Formats: sequence, structure tokens, C-alpha cells
Amino acid sequence: MANKLAVFDFDSTLMDGETIEFFARELGIEDKVKAITDKAMRGELDFFESLTERVSYLKGLSVSKVDAICHSLPLMNGAGEVVKGLQDKGYKVVCFSGGFRNATKYFAEKLGLDSEFANYLHSKDGILTGQVGGEMMFGDSKGQMLVRLQALLGITKENTLAVGDGANDLSMFKYASKRAAFCAKPILKEAANIVIEEKDLRLILDYV
Repeated sequence: MANKLAVFDFDSTLMDGETIEFFARELGIEDKVKAITDKAMRGELDFFESLTERVSYLKGLSVSKVDAICHSLPLMNGAGEVVKGLQDKGYKVVCFSGGFRNATKYFAEKLGLDSEFANYLHSKDGILTGQVGGEMMFGDSKGQMLVRLQALLGITKENTLAVGDGANDLSMFKYASKRAAFCAKPILKEAANIVIEEKDLRLILDYV
């Protein structure tokens, strides 16, 4: 049984980019959505408010198109190797995403993750309504979920690694002794004790 836990953000960490911006590109509103995402990841906007605003712009996009985009997202360099490498070292490897299960569920299977937690895009008759729900909608959601997972698995803060790039990853750093800022915003780097500036997730294996 694993006695260590590694939690990865998805967008711009396990995956090279922001899922919602790929959706927005399909609708021709990428710049509008990207501007909100950037502010949220720098910690300048409330995450819940930024998420609900961005998702509202997706109204009318078909679920089939959403799934097609999600299944073709580009993985970050070294994603598969870091997951396998950590598991070989006794880690349970989990993804916490403020994004969407359409992407995380697919890539959890592809990467062999132990579990994934993300939000749900609401749809009716196969079309997005512009609404969103789920367990990762707030600025402190990742930290709250991490504490619950540690209790469930019997894993301590000392045996926990958290990896992310933006402000909504800050809350899980509080509960992890290894805090990796991966090509991250300044607000996250300040709270990290591992800083990786190169887009290669395999570099994390040097610290565990």
C-alpha cells in the first residue's frame, strides 16, 4: 500500500495549456477568456468568480466538440514518466483540477493516475448551458480536498508532494512538505520549496 501522495494540477502542469482556452478558441473568444484566466492564476481575481464567468462564455458549445478537444489536449513533456516514476517510489498520484472532468477523466486513464478530481460542465441535450459545478470551484478547494484525501489514505503532510502553477494551487501547498512550483506564477513560487522553470515534469523526480 502506498504511504506517500503526489497531487498535480492539470492545466499548465500535467497538460501544456489551459483547457478552457482551447474551448474558447473554438468559439473565437480565446483572448477574452485568456485575460480572465491569467488574472485568476496570478491571484488577482476570485477563482470561483473567474471560473463561472469564463464558463458562461462557453454556452452553446456541443459536448461532442468539448470531448473531442479534451481528448486531443497536449500533455506536458514528461507527464507519463513522472507519474510512473512517482508510483515506483511508493506514491499515490492524483490530479486536482479547477478545470473539467471531460479532460481529467480521459487523461487519468491515459496516464495511469490513481484518481482525479475536477469540475463538471453542465449540459442539456448535448449542448453546454454555460453553467458549472463540482468539487474544485473555489480558491481553497484543492487544499480542502487534499486534507480529506490524506485522512482517508492515512498519509501525512511530510509524505505529500503538491505540484502546480497558479494561485488556486496555493491552498494545497499548506498541507504538503514538498511544494513544487512548475513554470509557475510568482505568487506560487514564493510559497514553493521546489521551483522548476523548464517544461519537463521529469525534473520533479530529482526532489523525491
